[in-house]
Amino acid sequence: MSHTSPADTGADFGHGIARPRKHEEHTHLLPTASTAVSVQGVTKQFGSFTAVKDLDIEIRDGEFFSMLGPSGSGKTTVLRMIAGFENVTAGKIELHGNDVTNDAPFDREVNTVFQDYALFPHLTIAENVAYGLKVRKVAKAERDRLVAEALEQVQLAHVADRRPSQLSGGQRQRIALARALILRPRVLLLDEPLGALDKQLREQMQVELKQIQREVGITFIFVTHDQEEALTLSDRVAVFNNGKIEQVGSPREVYEFPQTEFVAKFLGVTNLLPAELSHELLGSAQTHSLRPERVHLVDPTAPEELGTVTLGGTIAEAVYAGPNTRYLIDTDGGERIIAEKHNSQTPSTVASAQRGDRVAVRFHRDHATPIPGADGTGAEQTAA
Repeated sequence: MSHTSPADTGADFGHGIARPRKHEEHTHLLPTASTAVSVQGVTKQFGSFTAVKDLDIEIRDGEFFSMLGPSGSGKTTVLRMIAGFENVTAGKIELHGNDVTNDAPFDREVNTVFQDYALFPHLTIAENVAYGLKVRKVAKAERDRLVAEALEQVQLAHVADRRPSQLSGGQRQRIALARALILRPRVLLLDEPLGALDKQLREQMQVELKQIQREVGITFIFVTHDQEEALTLSDRVAVFNNGKIEQVGSPREVYEFPQTEFVAKFLGVTNLLPAELSHELLGSAQTHSLRPERVHLVDPTAPEELGTVTLGGTIAEAVYAGPNTRYLIDTDGGERIIAEKHNSQTPSTVASAQRGDRVAVRFHRDHATPIPGADGTGAEQTAA
């Protein structure tokens, strides 16, 4: 039999009643186009409030694409419009070249995994995973085979007869993922699915989620406010702010080469060197982003090195964080610079530099990145 998407059953788990798809004979073929999702000039208004403003996104087939931003930035609203849970005020949404702007959720070849997982508490794990197949009236023998395969894929075949309440948060997350994938969606939408997990389990699930995405080979669109999570998982990241996208690029591009001050500040910690200081140190009258890991502490008497900038100063604060120590240095010129040192550089029996110590900070000029979207009026260091 051919495998259609969860949208074919209309199974909106936890968010409505399953309804039949209007094209029952639709076959699941690999797309010929390279674009899985196209959001074209989309605006979403809630009364007088504009949540999303004239947005354009092209998401590639088979891509792990993350939408990253603070609460209220519009990322979840965009995900819900792609899913069909929210209507578009203006603009168009296409899935694999088909205009779905006005289609109901069950007429779109997508499925969604939510933060609360939306598992049915009265059903066993196997019954939860099989739910969409049962609605689609797949024969029991075939249904059992597909469920066994899905549970094996997420390494939870041994919990098939348990109830959701008997599983850990990480296990429930994997079951929700198996239930969403069993119907072979062409696009899987994930709305902060790791948000309820503790840090250690969250990091473990990040690795597993990426591995599963590579195995199934379909497009994942992932919403998160966690910068590290987006950088870890994604092929590309769209950074949202106030209903618009500030920058789209690979994790390395958005981190190393931010195009706006917001991106530089939101993605971790940075030193923003205002235009006046940049002109003095770098010869370029433009705001620059300088990541703390690019700044090194050196002996104040150390000789200059070609292509570097060295500033004398005093350690205002030293924050030990296990693998790394972060230093806040007040330079002799009145600036505050953040430096970060990996503790592998210092034997564990040797104390690191402490508050009040005289040091020099040094960085290579090439590691200070100009920000095209900065206004040049100056900024300050920030930790997101």
